[in-house]
Amino acid sequence: MITAFRMGRLIGLLGLLASLAACGGAPDEGVTIHRGNRLEPGTLDPAKAIIMDERTIVADLFAGLYEPLPDGTPRLGLAERVDVSDDGLSWTFHLREAVWSDGEPITAQDVVFGLQRTLDPATGNQYAAPLFPIRNAAAIYAGEAPVETLGATAIDDRTVAIALEYPTPYLPTILMYWGQPQPRHAVAAHGEAWMRPENLVVSGPFIMTDWRTGNFIRLEANPDFYEADRLCADTVYFYPTVDTASAERRVRSGELDLNVEFSAANTDFLRQTSPELVQTVPGLYIRAIDFNTASEPFDNRDVRRALSMAIDRRFIANDILGGDDAPAFREIPEGIPGRPEGVRLDYADRPMPERIAEARTLLENAGFGPDNPLRFTLYYQPAAGWPRIAPVIQQDWRLIADWVEAGVQVRDSQIHYQAMRGGDFQVATTAWVPDFLDPYGILLQWETRAGEINNTRWTDPAYDALTEAALNTVDPAERAALYAQAEQMFLDSHANIPVFFEATRKLVSPRITGWVTNPAAINQSRWLCTVEAEAAAAE
Repeated sequence: MITAFRMGRLIGLLGLLASLAACGGAPDEGVTIHRGNRLEPGTLDPAKAIIMDERTIVADLFAGLYEPLPDGTPRLGLAERVDVSDDGLSWTFHLREAVWSDGEPITAQDVVFGLQRTLDPATGNQYAAPLFPIRNAAAIYAGEAPVETLGATAIDDRTVAIALEYPTPYLPTILMYWGQPQPRHAVAAHGEAWMRPENLVVSGPFIMTDWRTGNFIRLEANPDFYEADRLCADTVYFYPTVDTASAERRVRSGELDLNVEFSAANTDFLRQTSPELVQTVPGLYIRAIDFNTASEPFDNRDVRRALSMAIDRRFIANDILGGDDAPAFREIPEGIPGRPEGVRLDYADRPMPERIAEARTLLENAGFGPDNPLRFTLYYQPAAGWPRIAPVIQQDWRLIADWVEAGVQVRDSQIHYQAMRGGDFQVATTAWVPDFLDPYGILLQWETRAGEINNTRWTDPAYDALTEAALNTVDPAERAALYAQAEQMFLDSHANIPVFFEATRKLVSPRITGWVTNPAAINQSRWLCTVEAEAAAAE
């Protein structure tokens, strides 16, 4: 089926190709969008990709039971209907008729296989926590139960039942981005090589046709996608724009249509020179500094508290970052449904001189002073304004006393997080964005069962009991109260330092239509078009 939009666009495109042929030019790639995507993906396997920049491309390649709308909220995707039990523990999905890009039907068995493979320890997935609401998911991921015990069952080829451990009203926000169905036949035929472009079988709006490491990833519209007739873009390029300044110049020159971030330091300049490109909204990212609480002296809560108190977050957010970001005195950002109120670091509103004086006393009581300096290194990644923020924080700590000797050292983001997962740090910057819209999407990372994603190594059985009780509570007010206690308990541990809530910053060319900058920073290419293509379709 060809809609009026695609027919109009096709007529315009044929005219363009004819004119190119007449003058000896090479045909172009149809409606093409060039996206800057910050870094080179480590993988695009939906069972292994964990970084936002990887999941962005995965969402273009693989459809889920739900899919994100332009504003980042979920709607039904591969599922055309869902039945939910009164207790919220049983979800039955009825699949639409859809096929993989090789023509094979997408079945309920593929849904179950995708969930099982993502959770199977043999797959090597480093982060599966978003799927833990599914019955036995956490036990399977921990190697304590076989994958066949997962609470996901294919009732028939087009019906799949998912049983949950606890009521999960936010399940649509999980399944629009995690646990996509995976092609059993392609994985069986090619093993780990199934993700190579020549072997890749996908269900989403685009097919990957080329991946040139360090250069670009090329996607083409998938003619077998269940809503292929509603796609505008024929070709999408993703570029690893590690150098943010260079990416900004490329968007301003028209070489890129958009980039997923820009430097906070350049906000005023960009608003003065290219206001049509700048898009910012409050974001869900929490930028923080983790302590390795298993390493001396950061196993001492008072040492951690002292360094946390001395950081002037308001100065960082307003003067260093330009005002779009918000100082963080808690872990859960605004915009998360069910976010409890009344949670805060106890010193948040005390004047800075008073805070610094207490910080010095705490460190002196911990045994530090001129004859025993506190020496450590703050590791940071070259993103999110940290190159400008790290020296400011270094100076804040120096204000406690001249015997607080903090070095700062930058590390590539991939190396940085790999080192943190391995415990190779004392103090390091970190970031977290919830993978589903619920406070638990933040709080889960400090549970004992969180494993490697808990960089702080801080755990507390009482904290685990609070989050577990909240998960099993249906009453929203009681649930919020339990979440509030858990968040306050973690804040009082000072196992990390919340620094700022990062605004969602995008540079988007006005030629791109259908783009909605949203706090969740989810923007599928399937919703994007260009002014030129829409004009051609209207003729």
